[in-house]
Amino acid sequence: MQERQKPASSRRAEYGEASIRVLKGLEPVKQRPGMYTRTDSPLHVVQEVIDNASDEILAGFGSRVDVILHKDGSVSVEDDGRGIPVGLHPEEKAPVVEIVFTRLHAGGKFDKRAGGAYSFSGGLHGVGVSVTNALASRLDVTVWRDGKMHTIGFADGDVRQPLKSMSAKGSGKTTGTRVSVWPNPKYFDTAQVPVDELERLLRSKAVLLPGTEITLTLEKAGATRRWKYEGGLREYLLSLLPVEPLLPPFESSAFAGADDETFAEGEGASWVVVWTDDGAVARESYVNLIPTPAGGTHEAGLREGLFNAVRAFIDAHGLLPKGVKLLPEDVFARASFVLSAKVLDPQFQGQIKERLNSRDALRLVSSYVRPQLEFWLNHNPSEGRQLADLVVRQAQARARASQKVEKRKGSAVAVLPGKLTDCESTDLDRNELFLVEGDSAGGSAKMGREKEFQAILPLRGKVLNTWEVERDRLFGNAEVHDIAVAIGVDPHGPNDDVNLDGLRYGKICILADADVDGSHIQVLLLTLFFRHFPGLVERGHIFVARPPLFRVDVPAQGKRPARRLYCLDDDELEAVVEKLADEGVRAGSWNIARFKGLGEMSPEQLWETTMNPDTRRLLRVGLGDMGAGPTAAMMTMLMGRAESQARRAWLEEHGHEVEADV
Repeated sequence: MQERQKPASSRRAEYGEASIRVLKGLEPVKQRPGMYTRTDSPLHVVQEVIDNASDEILAGFGSRVDVILHKDGSVSVEDDGRGIPVGLHPEEKAPVVEIVFTRLHAGGKFDKRAGGAYSFSGGLHGVGVSVTNALASRLDVTVWRDGKMHTIGFADGDVRQPLKSMSAKGSGKTTGTRVSVWPNPKYFDTAQVPVDELERLLRSKAVLLPGTEITLTLEKAGATRRWKYEGGLREYLLSLLPVEPLLPPFESSAFAGADDETFAEGEGASWVVVWTDDGAVARESYVNLIPTPAGGTHEAGLREGLFNAVRAFIDAHGLLPKGVKLLPEDVFARASFVLSAKVLDPQFQGQIKERLNSRDALRLVSSYVRPQLEFWLNHNPSEGRQLADLVVRQAQARARASQKVEKRKGSAVAVLPGKLTDCESTDLDRNELFLVEGDSAGGSAKMGREKEFQAILPLRGKVLNTWEVERDRLFGNAEVHDIAVAIGVDPHGPNDDVNLDGLRYGKICILADADVDGSHIQVLLLTLFFRHFPGLVERGHIFVARPPLFRVDVPAQGKRPARRLYCLDDDELEAVVEKLADEGVRAGSWNIARFKGLGEMSPEQLWETTMNPDTRRLLRVGLGDMGAGPTAAMMTMLMGRAESQARRAWLEEHGHEVEADV
């Protein structure tokens, strides 16, 4: 008799205890290198080594860094700092230099209290050089320390040659570290380190570390470049400008003292800003010597400080024509700058540290920049008036441009929903619409928003599941109708020639509670946009706001005032609690509150955590790696009425991946 074929569900691979795989050591990096570094070239893994050498100089040890790009593609980085410790770790019972290169989250930059090995450093997570080692086919380390020369070798992240020590006599060095890296080509799009980017990186380090000599030797070309800047940020910025500046550079710095009640001792910034009439602007920012090409809260603080100072000068001298309204971008549009911030505990976006997320950095930089620029403008009134004239011209040009956009829209405008609280601006690139869950949260959002460019549309209850709703029946639902009319775009399909000329907001942000019900509303709205407004998704107009789930109230500690910290989820809450313990805050002295919904937040809290463009966390919605076809199939399984069996099977397979919020 022919054996009956087992149903598909029973043929599915068994899910049991043996299905769980635990990645140890550096395996997570090798499995998913893109989570830890850029994989277009090995530049970033080399930068991790350079950053460590720079941190030694930033900490006050050493005065030079030498980089060699060898003929075989390997890179050597050598400094004259203290040298990585080589003795046995008191707990791990292994050489510290071995632990640093073979363990994730192991390093000397976690202790940020006074007396720590690094009070200020760019490296923070203890992931850097261990990632470099994981993605290198070979890595050799030489340490000069305690009158000896110590060597250790690695291959594919593992120890290849155990630690050896010998006398340093005749080596010509007493302290320092040399790391030689052979990047593994299989992890990168190209194994070649881009020389021009490497040169820019090293030159910027020399600029930010005045008096430090940094060299780059290219063995193939037989050439050596040297950088040593005594003129600091000003000399560097002026060399980048394509045209002469309109005004003399505004250069200054400020750092917190031991008696500062708001910021930690040593926190602050150095900056130089110039304004030009035309030509490309040059902008670079750094945090503890780490380049932040995507900017972040320290740049936002510089922008806020510049704007408030210039506006105060213009108001004091009556230089603003009637009917002209100044915005921060009017002051910032023609500004070129180099900003170097020092932050005690920097929070970066992602391991590659391209953007600073620390909320305190905005207040830190702004509070130092504003008074110094006000002083500079009032003591140089002729330059101040020149700057005021430039800023007013920018504001007038912006106003004329927005009027042109409004004219193109025509007069046939649909009547906007009555519950929509619209914004004042007609600038599509600036305007934002928040789709807010509930009238209570909508009220807080209305009071906390920036009415110049943020609009609020409160939604009542759960939005209709529109996955299987025909397009001509969509407007039978009041919420869907209001959303479509507010954004100014008609529903359309993925293959339609969609016209987005009527679009009224550059960003459409879903703002729901940070709980299960909020997630459900997010899914329903994402379903609506993916199914009936795919053009908005494809062109990057849809976003999801991420409000915090927890608030931590920390009491005053010595000279440091009381603080209020926000956490997105349990993982962030755990990290904040660990950080407070490291800072010496008495356990249990802080209070943790869980937000039941957005309506519990005051307008000020909602603005600070979720709506302020400089401090919020906003996720752009896109199709990612799946593409439209697989995404549509997944959405059909999740949202289709006849797919209950498929959903149940999917939940049984993936249910263990989610912690229930009950």
